[in-house]
Amino acid sequence: MAAVTAAAVSLSSPSASKASPSSPSPTFFSYRSRTRGASIRAQVSTTDTSAVEAADSKPKKVSKKQDEGVVTNTYRPKDPYVGKCLLNTKITGDDAPGETWHMVFSTEGKVQYREGQSIGIIADGVDKNGKPHKIRLYSIASSALGDLGDSQTVSLCVKRLVYTNDQGEIVKGVCSNFLCDLKPGADVKITGPVGKEMLMPKDPNATIIMLATGTGIAPFRSFLWKMFFEKHDDYKFNGLGWLFLGVPTSSSLLYQDEFDKMKQKAPENFRVDYAVSREQTNAQGEKMYIQTRMAEYKEELWELLKKDNTYVYMCGLKGMEKGIDDIMVSLAANDGTPYF
Repeated sequence: MAAVTAAAVSLSSPSASKASPSSPSPTFFSYRSRTRGASIRAQVSTTDTSAVEAADSKPKKVSKKQDEGVVTNTYRPKDPYVGKCLLNTKITGDDAPGETWHMVFSTEGKVQYREGQSIGIIADGVDKNGKPHKIRLYSIASSALGDLGDSQTVSLCVKRLVYTNDQGEIVKGVCSNFLCDLKPGADVKITGPVGKEMLMPKDPNATIIMLATGTGIAPFRSFLWKMFFEKHDDYKFNGLGWLFLGVPTSSSLLYQDEFDKMKQKAPENFRVDYAVSREQTNAQGEKMYIQTRMAEYKEELWELLKKDNTYVYMCGLKGMEKGIDDIMVSLAANDGTPYF
């Protein structure tokens, strides 16, 4: 049984935002399956200096991801790149529980990024202490070529954060509301890009399983555009891309038209399964979350996880972690493989 890697970025939920005004540190998960009879370990790591220093003393591993020439932190908070908003459109239905917007910013080719990276946004104005707002990180929702195909833009998928605090007051997230309210032509301050954990695999024949909730779809949209909508001299995807997307209602489904086109274009190479928790149930009458949908394919998924060129990526609300972990435990148990 060969290695399978996965990375998950935890996005802040309303309750998390109430607890802290700053963006949470990303959390990354690795699922590694080993030879039969050995264990499968779920690793959790955070990025800190001591961990990096310890890693430097270990033998270097050959990366299986497209990390050659990856650029990070071209622009920093004290000297951000100032782009223009070219497009900002709501992509959820009027009856959806919350608004999600797709936006495109000009970069003039100066913010070079890769699929799976993130950028920081600094909202206009100052905080209650009169200081500039802190940056908020957002996963990039466009391929490196951008939505216009000229490497001159970057796109985001942002949900407008509005919640009621303990005092009964309606609170609006500063950066998400700033972004969702942007009009074409408006300036936007951009930092980064950052991140190497979510980069695409090098192997064009890989099986890539993508698990997303809500706006966690962003990095996978960037993957899928490169895999199915673009032509590259050095990359042609011939493997399997399998997306599981979880949302509360069908009016919350994101980029469904694009995924339908991908299925028509490459039916043997792309699969998508939706989990609509407030509208769908399984045979036992349980709400349809991502892990519930995955359970319907558990034998097939486990066979894919045994392959040495299968990669599992997870991005979304932190609460999805346990459900996915439960599925991994169940799959391992069915195969008689210890998991911890």
